[in-house]
Amino acid sequence: MIIGTPFASNSTKLMLLGAGELGKEVAIEAVRLGLEVIAVDRYKNAPAMHVAQRSHVINMLDYQQLEKLIRMENPSYILPEIEAIATDALVQLESEGFNICPSAKAVSYTMDRKGIRRLAAEELGVRTSNYRFASSMEECISSIDEIGTPCIVKPIMSSSGKGQVFVKDKKNLEEVWSKSIAEGRGMRNEVIVESLIDFDYEITLLTVRHSGGVDFCRPIGHVQENGDYRGSWQPQVMSKDSYNEACRIAGLITQELGGWGIFGVELFVKGDQVWFSEVSPRPHDTGLVTLISQRYSQFELHVKAILGVDLKLYFQGSDDLIGASNPILGYGDGNRITYEGVSQLLSLENVGLRIFGKPNVAKKRRLAVVLATGESVKSALNLSHEAAKKLKLHVE
Repeated sequence: MIIGTPFASNSTKLMLLGAGELGKEVAIEAVRLGLEVIAVDRYKNAPAMHVAQRSHVINMLDYQQLEKLIRMENPSYILPEIEAIATDALVQLESEGFNICPSAKAVSYTMDRKGIRRLAAEELGVRTSNYRFASSMEECISSIDEIGTPCIVKPIMSSSGKGQVFVKDKKNLEEVWSKSIAEGRGMRNEVIVESLIDFDYEITLLTVRHSGGVDFCRPIGHVQENGDYRGSWQPQVMSKDSYNEACRIAGLITQELGGWGIFGVELFVKGDQVWFSEVSPRPHDTGLVTLISQRYSQFELHVKAILGVDLKLYFQGSDDLIGASNPILGYGDGNRITYEGVSQLLSLENVGLRIFGKPNVAKKRRLAVVLATGESVKSALNLSHEAAKKLKLHVE
Protein backbone atom coordinates (compact mmCIF):
# COMPACT_ATOMS: atom_id res chain seq x y z
CA MET A 1 0.00 0.00 0.00
CA ILE A 2 1.20 3.51 -0.87
CA ILE A 3 -0.08 6.70 0.78
CA GLY A 4 0.13 9.90 -1.23
CA THR A 5 0.01 13.57 -0.25
CA PRO A 6 -3.31 15.19 0.79
CA PHE A 7 -4.65 17.66 -1.81
CA ALA A 8 -2.08 16.49 -4.37
CA SER A 9 -2.87 14.48 -7.48
CA ASN A 10 -1.56 11.34 -5.74
CA SER A 11 -3.58 11.78 -2.52
CA THR A 12 -5.03 8.70 -0.84
CA LYS A 13 -8.67 9.51 -0.13
CA LEU A 14 -10.80 8.04 2.63
CA MET A 15 -14.49 8.90 2.45
CA LEU A 16 -16.64 8.74 5.59
CA LEU A 17 -20.34 8.20 4.89
CA GLY A 18 -21.61 9.53 8.18
CA ALA A 19 -19.66 12.13 10.12
CA GLY A 20 -20.76 11.78 13.73
CA GLU A 21 -18.66 11.38 16.87
CA LEU A 22 -17.39 7.93 15.90
CA GLY A 23 -16.50 9.12 12.43
CA LYS A 24 -14.65 12.05 13.99
CA GLU A 25 -12.28 9.72 15.84
CA VAL A 26 -11.80 7.65 12.68
CA ALA A 27 -10.98 10.85 10.77
CA ILE A 28 -8.39 11.86 13.37
CA GLU A 29 -6.62 8.50 13.06
CA ALA A 30 -6.74 8.63 9.25
CA VAL A 31 -5.38 12.19 9.08
CA ARG A 32 -2.51 11.17 11.37
CA LEU A 33 -1.48 8.62 8.75
CA GLY A 34 -1.53 11.11 5.90
CA LEU A 35 -4.87 10.24 4.33
CA GLU A 36 -7.09 12.87 2.77
CA VAL A 37 -10.39 12.50 4.62
CA ILE A 38 -13.70 13.47 3.04
CA ALA A 39 -16.58 13.60 5.52
CA VAL A 40 -20.13 13.20 4.21
CA ASP A 41 -23.35 13.63 6.14
CA ARG A 42 -26.92 14.87 5.78
CA TYR A 43 -26.24 18.09 7.72
CA LYS A 44 -23.54 20.75 7.88
CA ASN A 45 -20.84 20.95 10.53
CA ALA A 46 -21.13 17.33 11.67
CA PRO A 47 -18.35 16.35 14.13
CA ALA A 48 -16.06 14.58 11.65
CA MET A 49 -16.25 17.58 9.32
CA HIS A 50 -14.32 19.56 11.95
CA VAL A 51 -11.19 17.44 11.39
CA ALA A 52 -11.60 16.12 7.86
CA GLN A 53 -9.89 18.09 5.12
CA ARG A 54 -13.07 18.33 3.05
CA SER A 55 -16.78 17.61 3.41
CA HIS A 56 -20.07 17.27 1.54
CA VAL A 57 -23.72 17.42 2.58
CA ILE A 58 -26.04 15.06 0.68
CA ASN A 59 -28.97 12.73 1.24
CA MET A 60 -27.10 9.43 1.51
CA LEU A 61 -30.33 7.48 1.04
CA ASP A 62 -30.55 8.89 -2.47
CA TYR A 63 -28.90 6.37 -4.81
CA GLN A 64 -28.08 8.93 -7.49
CA GLN A 65 -26.65 11.55 -5.12
CA LEU A 66 -24.47 9.00 -3.37
CA GLU A 67 -23.25 7.35 -6.56
CA LYS A 68 -22.48 10.70 -8.20
CA LEU A 69 -20.43 11.92 -5.24
CA ILE A 70 -18.40 8.73 -4.93
CA ARG A 71 -17.62 8.66 -8.64
CA MET A 72 -16.62 12.32 -8.54
CA GLU A 73 -14.28 11.94 -5.55
CA ASN A 74 -13.05 8.44 -6.50
CA PRO A 75 -11.84 7.59 -2.96
CA SER A 76 -9.46 4.73 -2.21
CA TYR A 77 -11.50 3.76 0.86
CA ILE A 78 -15.22 4.21 1.54
CA LEU A 79 -16.29 3.80 5.18
CA PRO A 80 -20.05 3.77 5.87
CA GLU A 81 -20.50 5.06 9.44
CA ILE A 82 -24.30 5.22 9.77
CA GLU A 83 -27.31 3.09 8.83
CA ALA A 84 -29.17 5.51 6.57
CA ILE A 85 -27.30 4.84 3.33
CA ALA A 86 -28.36 3.59 -0.11
CA THR A 87 -26.57 0.27 0.30
CA ASP A 88 -27.59 -0.94 -3.16
CA ALA A 89 -25.40 1.82 -4.60
CA LEU A 90 -22.46 0.57 -2.54
CA VAL A 91 -22.99 -2.98 -3.77
CA GLN A 92 -22.95 -1.80 -7.38
CA LEU A 93 -19.89 0.39 -6.86
CA GLU A 94 -17.97 -2.41 -5.17
CA SER A 95 -18.66 -4.65 -8.16
CA GLU A 96 -16.93 -2.00 -10.29
CA GLY A 97 -13.82 -1.97 -8.10
CA PHE A 98 -14.54 0.63 -5.41
CA ASN A 99 -13.29 -0.39 -1.97
CA ILE A 100 -16.22 -0.47 0.48
CA CYS A 101 -14.91 -1.05 4.01
CA PRO A 102 -15.19 -3.59 5.41
CA SER A 103 -17.31 -4.88 2.49
CA ALA A 104 -20.53 -4.02 0.69
CA LYS A 105 -22.02 -7.29 1.95
CA ALA A 106 -21.22 -6.40 5.54
CA VAL A 107 -22.73 -2.95 5.14
CA SER A 108 -25.90 -4.06 3.34
CA TYR A 109 -26.59 -6.95 5.72
CA THR A 110 -26.00 -5.02 8.94
CA MET A 111 -27.76 -1.81 7.96
CA ASP A 112 -30.90 -3.95 7.73
CA ARG A 113 -31.93 -5.94 10.83
CA LYS A 114 -33.80 -8.37 8.59
CA GLY A 115 -30.72 -9.35 6.61
CA ILE A 116 -28.36 -9.83 9.54
CA ARG A 117 -30.89 -11.67 11.70
CA ARG A 118 -31.69 -14.15 8.96
CA LEU A 119 -28.00 -14.64 8.22
CA ALA A 120 -27.23 -15.35 11.87
CA ALA A 121 -30.24 -17.43 12.88
CA GLU A 122 -31.35 -19.12 9.67
CA GLU A 123 -28.11 -19.57 7.72
CA LEU A 124 -25.44 -19.84 10.42
CA GLY A 125 -27.57 -21.40 13.14
CA VAL A 126 -26.54 -18.89 15.81
CA ARG A 127 -28.72 -18.59 18.93
CA THR A 128 -30.93 -15.45 18.85
CA SER A 129 -34.18 -14.27 20.39
CA ASN A 130 -37.45 -15.42 18.82
CA TYR A 131 -38.51 -12.93 16.17
CA ARG A 132 -40.98 -12.03 13.46
CA PHE A 133 -40.88 -9.39 10.72
CA ALA A 134 -43.86 -7.20 9.95
CA SER A 135 -44.47 -4.79 7.06
CA SER A 136 -47.92 -3.56 8.08
CA MET A 137 -49.79 -2.64 11.25
CA GLU A 138 -51.84 -5.82 10.98
CA GLU A 139 -48.73 -7.98 10.63
CA CYS A 140 -47.11 -6.18 13.55
CA ILE A 141 -50.08 -6.86 15.84
CA SER A 142 -50.22 -10.47 14.68
CA SER A 143 -46.48 -10.88 15.32
CA ILE A 144 -46.84 -9.50 18.84
CA ASP A 145 -49.61 -12.04 19.44
CA GLU A 146 -47.32 -14.84 18.26
CA ILE A 147 -44.21 -13.72 20.16
CA GLY A 148 -46.14 -12.76 23.28
CA THR A 149 -45.68 -9.87 25.67
CA PRO A 150 -43.54 -8.36 26.95
CA CYS A 151 -41.53 -7.97 23.76
CA ILE A 152 -39.56 -5.40 21.75
CA VAL A 153 -40.51 -3.78 18.43
CA LYS A 154 -37.76 -2.11 16.38
CA PRO A 155 -37.59 -0.59 12.89
CA ILE A 156 -35.65 -2.65 10.36
CA MET A 157 -33.25 0.29 10.02
CA SER A 158 -32.37 2.60 12.92
CA SER A 159 -29.63 3.42 15.42
CA SER A 160 -29.19 4.60 19.01
CA GLY A 161 -32.52 3.11 20.02
CA LYS A 162 -34.61 5.25 17.66
CA GLY A 163 -37.99 3.67 17.07
CA GLN A 164 -37.46 0.91 19.64
CA VAL A 165 -40.62 0.26 21.64
CA PHE A 166 -40.96 -1.93 24.71
CA VAL A 167 -44.36 -3.61 24.53
CA LYS A 168 -45.54 -4.47 28.04
CA ASP A 169 -49.02 -5.63 27.12
CA LYS A 170 -51.38 -5.74 24.16
CA LYS A 171 -52.86 -2.29 24.65
CA ASN A 172 -52.52 0.47 22.03
CA LEU A 173 -50.61 -1.71 19.57
CA GLU A 174 -51.46 0.63 16.70
CA GLU A 175 -49.38 3.29 18.45
CA VAL A 176 -46.47 0.85 18.77
CA TRP A 177 -46.38 0.33 15.01
CA SER A 178 -46.72 4.06 14.26
CA LYS A 179 -43.96 5.10 16.67
CA SER A 180 -41.50 2.48 15.46
CA ILE A 181 -42.04 3.32 11.79
CA ALA A 182 -41.98 7.09 12.36
CA GLU A 183 -38.61 6.98 14.15
CA GLY A 184 -36.91 4.46 11.87
CA ARG A 185 -34.43 5.36 9.16
CA GLY A 186 -34.58 4.49 5.52
CA MET A 187 -37.51 4.15 3.15
CA ARG A 188 -38.93 0.78 4.29
CA ASN A 189 -41.98 0.43 6.51
CA GLU A 190 -40.98 -2.75 8.28
CA VAL A 191 -40.24 -3.76 11.87
CA ILE A 192 -38.85 -6.72 13.78
CA VAL A 193 -40.77 -8.04 16.78
CA GLU A 194 -38.46 -9.78 19.26
CA SER A 195 -39.01 -11.82 22.39
CA LEU A 196 -37.22 -10.72 25.54
CA ILE A 197 -34.16 -12.66 26.66
CA ASP A 198 -33.60 -13.20 30.37
CA PHE A 199 -29.90 -12.28 30.31
CA ASP A 200 -27.42 -11.52 33.09
CA TYR A 201 -25.63 -8.84 31.10
CA GLU A 202 -24.98 -7.71 27.54
CA ILE A 203 -21.64 -7.07 25.87
CA THR A 204 -20.05 -5.62 22.80
CA LEU A 205 -17.25 -7.83 21.51
CA LEU A 206 -15.09 -5.69 19.24
CA THR A 207 -13.92 -8.10 16.57
CA VAL A 208 -10.99 -7.02 14.41
CA ARG A 209 -10.50 -8.64 11.01
CA HIS A 210 -7.11 -7.73 9.55
CA SER A 211 -4.49 -9.05 7.16
CA GLY A 212 -2.98 -11.23 9.91
CA GLY A 213 -6.25 -12.89 10.95
CA VAL A 214 -9.00 -12.17 13.48
CA ASP A 215 -8.56 -10.83 17.01
CA PHE A 216 -10.92 -9.80 19.78
CA CYS A 217 -10.72 -6.86 22.17
CA ARG A 218 -11.63 -7.52 25.80
CA PRO A 219 -15.43 -7.70 26.17
CA ILE A 220 -17.18 -4.40 26.84
CA GLY A 221 -20.12 -4.37 29.23
CA HIS A 222 -22.77 -1.73 28.74
CA VAL A 223 -26.17 -0.50 29.83
CA GLN A 224 -28.89 0.78 27.54
CA GLU A 225 -31.97 2.90 27.94
CA ASN A 226 -34.61 2.50 25.22
CA GLY A 227 -31.95 0.94 23.02
CA ASP A 228 -29.44 3.78 23.38
CA TYR A 229 -26.21 3.26 25.27
CA ARG A 230 -25.89 5.06 28.60
CA GLY A 231 -22.56 3.75 29.80
CA SER A 232 -19.91 1.12 29.10
CA TRP A 233 -16.94 -0.48 30.80
CA GLN A 234 -14.05 -2.68 29.82
CA PRO A 235 -13.50 -5.45 30.64
CA GLN A 236 -16.76 -7.19 31.41
CA VAL A 237 -16.02 -10.26 33.52
CA MET A 238 -17.16 -13.46 31.79
CA SER A 239 -16.72 -17.17 32.35
CA LYS A 240 -14.22 -18.88 30.08
CA ASP A 241 -16.96 -20.87 28.36
CA SER A 242 -19.19 -17.84 27.69
CA TYR A 243 -16.22 -15.83 26.38
CA ASN A 244 -15.20 -18.65 24.05
CA GLU A 245 -18.77 -18.94 22.78
CA ALA A 246 -18.96 -15.17 22.25
CA CYS A 247 -15.75 -15.31 20.22
CA ARG A 248 -17.04 -18.26 18.22
CA ILE A 249 -20.26 -16.45 17.31
CA ALA A 250 -18.50 -13.16 16.52
CA GLY A 251 -15.89 -14.93 14.42
CA LEU A 252 -18.50 -16.92 12.51
CA ILE A 253 -20.65 -13.91 11.66
CA THR A 254 -17.83 -11.52 10.75
CA GLN A 255 -16.17 -14.18 8.59
CA GLU A 256 -19.40 -14.47 6.63
CA LEU A 257 -19.62 -10.68 6.24
CA GLY A 258 -15.99 -10.40 5.12
CA GLY A 259 -13.55 -7.54 4.76
CA TRP A 260 -11.06 -5.88 7.11
CA GLY A 261 -11.89 -3.57 9.99
CA ILE A 262 -13.67 -3.40 13.36
CA PHE A 263 -17.01 -5.11 13.90
CA GLY A 264 -19.03 -4.30 17.02
CA VAL A 265 -20.80 -7.58 17.83
CA GLU A 266 -23.56 -7.20 20.44
CA LEU A 267 -24.38 -10.28 22.52
CA PHE A 268 -26.57 -11.27 25.48
CA VAL A 269 -25.07 -13.53 28.13
CA LYS A 270 -26.68 -15.66 30.84
CA GLY A 271 -24.35 -18.00 32.66
CA ASP A 272 -22.45 -19.79 29.90
CA GLN A 273 -25.17 -19.22 27.30
CA VAL A 274 -24.72 -16.53 24.64
CA TRP A 275 -27.25 -15.01 22.22
CA PHE A 276 -26.43 -12.90 19.18
CA SER A 277 -28.21 -9.53 19.04
CA GLU A 278 -26.73 -7.23 16.39
CA VAL A 279 -23.47 -6.32 14.66
CA SER A 280 -22.11 -3.03 13.32
CA PRO A 281 -19.37 -3.19 10.63
CA ARG A 282 -17.56 -0.19 12.11
CA PRO A 283 -16.54 1.26 15.49
CA HIS A 284 -19.26 0.98 18.11
CA ASP A 285 -20.59 3.70 20.43
CA THR A 286 -20.00 1.51 23.50
CA GLY A 287 -16.41 1.22 22.27
CA LEU A 288 -15.78 4.89 23.05
CA VAL A 289 -14.39 3.49 26.30
CA THR A 290 -11.39 2.17 24.34
CA LEU A 291 -10.16 5.76 24.03
CA ILE A 292 -8.97 5.36 27.63
CA SER A 293 -8.97 1.62 28.35
CA GLN A 294 -6.91 0.30 25.43
CA ARG A 295 -3.43 1.18 24.23
CA TYR A 296 -4.86 1.12 20.70
CA SER A 297 -8.41 2.42 20.52
CA GLN A 298 -11.05 0.83 18.30
CA PHE A 299 -10.63 3.76 15.92
CA GLU A 300 -6.89 3.24 15.46
CA LEU A 301 -7.42 -0.50 15.01
CA HIS A 302 -10.17 0.14 12.45
CA VAL A 303 -8.13 2.46 10.26
CA LYS A 304 -5.00 0.32 10.40
CA ALA A 305 -6.94 -2.86 9.64
CA ILE A 306 -8.51 -1.21 6.59
CA LEU A 307 -5.06 -0.17 5.40
CA GLY A 308 -3.93 -3.80 5.46
CA VAL A 309 -1.84 -3.75 8.64
CA ASP A 310 -1.14 -7.09 10.35
CA LEU A 311 -2.39 -6.30 13.86
CA LYS A 312 -1.34 -9.49 15.67
CA LEU A 313 1.31 -7.70 17.74
CA TYR A 314 -1.24 -5.05 18.74
CA PHE A 315 -3.06 -7.65 20.83
CA GLN A 316 -0.02 -8.75 22.82
CA GLY A 317 1.18 -7.28 26.11
CA SER A 318 -0.60 -5.98 29.20
CA ASP A 319 -0.89 -2.24 28.58
CA ASP A 320 -4.69 -2.17 28.72
CA LEU A 321 -6.52 -0.60 31.67
CA ILE A 322 -9.86 -0.93 33.41
CA GLY A 323 -12.00 1.85 32.00
CA ALA A 324 -15.51 3.27 31.84
CA SER A 325 -17.41 5.67 29.61
CA ASN A 326 -20.33 7.93 30.51
CA PRO A 327 -22.12 9.62 27.58
CA ILE A 328 -23.40 13.14 28.23
CA LEU A 329 -26.76 14.17 26.83
CA GLY A 330 -27.92 17.68 26.04
CA TYR A 331 -31.61 18.58 26.40
CA GLY A 332 -33.62 21.36 24.80
CA ASP A 333 -33.76 23.01 21.39
CA GLY A 334 -31.11 25.30 19.97
CA ASN A 335 -27.89 25.70 18.00
CA ARG A 336 -25.80 27.42 20.68
CA ILE A 337 -24.36 24.85 23.09
CA THR A 338 -22.09 25.86 25.95
CA TYR A 339 -19.95 23.50 28.03
CA GLU A 340 -19.11 24.71 31.53
CA GLY A 341 -16.78 23.04 34.03
CA VAL A 342 -14.37 21.49 31.51
CA SER A 343 -11.22 22.60 33.38
CA GLN A 344 -12.56 21.26 36.68
CA LEU A 345 -13.43 17.93 35.09
CA LEU A 346 -10.07 17.54 33.39
CA SER A 347 -8.24 18.46 36.60
CA LEU A 348 -9.33 15.11 38.03
CA GLU A 349 -6.86 12.24 37.92
CA ASN A 350 -7.52 9.34 35.50
CA VAL A 351 -10.32 11.17 33.69
CA GLY A 352 -10.77 12.07 30.03
CA LEU A 353 -13.33 13.99 27.99
CA ARG A 354 -14.43 14.15 24.38
CA ILE A 355 -16.77 16.95 23.29
CA PHE A 356 -18.22 15.99 19.93
CA GLY A 357 -18.94 19.51 18.66
CA LYS A 358 -22.43 18.76 17.35
CA PRO A 359 -24.05 21.92 15.96
CA ASN A 360 -27.47 21.70 17.58
CA VAL A 361 -29.88 19.87 19.83
CA ALA A 362 -33.50 18.98 19.12
CA LYS A 363 -35.06 17.71 22.36
CA LYS A 364 -32.22 15.32 23.28
CA ARG A 365 -28.82 14.52 21.82
CA ARG A 366 -25.55 12.86 22.83
CA LEU A 367 -22.98 15.66 22.94
CA ALA A 368 -19.93 14.36 24.82
CA VAL A 369 -18.48 11.41 26.68
CA VAL A 370 -16.60 11.28 29.99
CA LEU A 371 -13.92 8.60 30.30
CA ALA A 372 -12.26 7.23 33.42
CA THR A 373 -9.94 4.47 34.61
CA GLY A 374 -9.84 2.76 37.97
CA GLU A 375 -8.61 -0.19 39.99
CA SER A 376 -11.92 -1.93 39.30
CA VAL A 377 -14.89 -1.54 36.99
CA LYS A 378 -16.92 -0.17 39.89
CA SER A 379 -14.34 2.49 40.76
CA ALA A 380 -13.96 3.49 37.07
CA LEU A 381 -17.73 3.82 36.68
CA ASN A 382 -18.05 5.80 39.90
CA LEU A 383 -15.28 8.16 38.82
CA SER A 384 -16.86 8.69 35.39
CA HIS A 385 -20.18 9.57 37.03
CA GLU A 386 -18.60 11.92 39.55
CA ALA A 387 -16.56 13.63 36.84
CA ALA A 388 -19.65 14.02 34.64
CA LYS A 389 -21.35 16.05 37.37
CA LYS A 390 -18.77 18.80 36.88
CA LEU A 391 -19.80 19.33 33.25
CA LYS A 392 -22.75 21.68 32.81
CA LEU A 393 -24.43 21.99 29.41
CA HIS A 394 -26.50 24.95 28.28
CA VAL A 395 -28.59 24.77 25.09
CA GLU A 396 -30.14 27.90 23.60
